Amino acid sequence: MDFGKIPIDELDSISFKLPPDTVLTKQTLINLKPVAKPPVYIGCAKWGRKEWVGNLYPAKTKEKDFLSNYVQHFNSVELNAMHYKLYDEETVAAWSSLAGDRDFKFCPKMVRSVTHFSTLISPKAFEITGKFLTSVMAFGKHLGPVFIQLSDRFSPKRKENLFTWLKTLPGDVDFFVELRHPEWFSDKTVKQETFGLLNELGIGAVITDTAGRRDCLHMNLTIPKVFIRFVGNNLHPTDYTRVDKWIARLKKWRKDGLKEIYFFLHQPDEINTPAICDYMRKHLQL
Repeated sequence: MDFGKIPIDELDSISFKLPPDTVLTKQTLINLKPVAKPPVYIGCAKWGRKEWVGNLYPAKTKEKDFLSNYVQHFNSVELNAMHYKLYDEETVAAWSSLAGDRDFKFCPKMVRSVTHFSTLISPKAFEITGKFLTSVMAFGKHLGPVFIQLSDRFSPKRKENLFTWLKTLPGDVDFFVELRHPEWFSDKTVKQETFGLLNELGIGAVITDTAGRRDCLHMNLTIPKVFIRFVGNNLHPTDYTRVDKWIARLKKWRKDGLKEIYFFLHQPDEINTPAICDYMRKHLQL
C-alpha cells in the first residue's frame, strides 16, 4: 500500500505523535462501561501472497491452501480482493468455511465499481451495492465490518451523493468509511457535518495512519468500535514505535468502553507485513 508513502530519509522529519481524542470520540465513549475483554482483530489486507511461503506459510504451500494457513495465524483479513470484482455467494461461503469454528472475521472492501467509478446514487450503483451485500452475507458468522474506501478524487463537492447512499445501507451490517481527499479534513464545517452524520447513522470512520497523510489520522470514533489502517515503512524503527503508541491509545479507549477493535497493517513490501502484525498481536494485551 503506497498511500501516503514518503522517502525513508524523510521519516525522521515526521511527527508520529497520535493526536488527542476529539470531542466526538469523547462523546461516543462517554458513560460506556469498560468491556472486560473487547474483541481484537488483527491482520493483513490479503492472504494470497506467494512471498509468504516459507515465512508465514510452510514451505511448498500451494496457493489454494493459503487461506487455510492464514486463518491459523491471524484472526482477520481486510479483504481487498472484493474491491476489484464481485464474487458469487458460493465462493464467499467457501472462504468462510475455511475459518471453521474460529473467531475469524472477513472485512470485505466495497467493490470499486461503486466507490471509485460511479456517482454512488445511480440505479446501476444501487444495483451493484445490493449484489455486493448479498454476496458478503454468505460469510455468515465470519462477516466483519464492510470497509468503504472512497477514492482520493472523491471530494466534499459530492458529499450529498455520499450521504444519500450511506442512508440506504442496511442497519444489520457494520460499515466503516475511509475518506481520503484532503478537503474532508481541512474544511472544518464539512468535517463536522460528515463525522456527525456517520455518528447519527451508526457508521464507523476508518482511521488511516500513514506517514505522508497525517490529516487522515483524524481520531474520530463515530461508534464505539474502531477500524485502523496502519501503513508502515518496511519495518523501519518508526513502525514499531508507532505501533507502541497505538497500543497505549487502544488500552485507554478500552478502559473508556471501546467495544471492538479492527487493526490492519500494511507495508510497501508485503513480505514484511506478517512481522509487524505479529509484533502488534504480541504486545497488545487487553
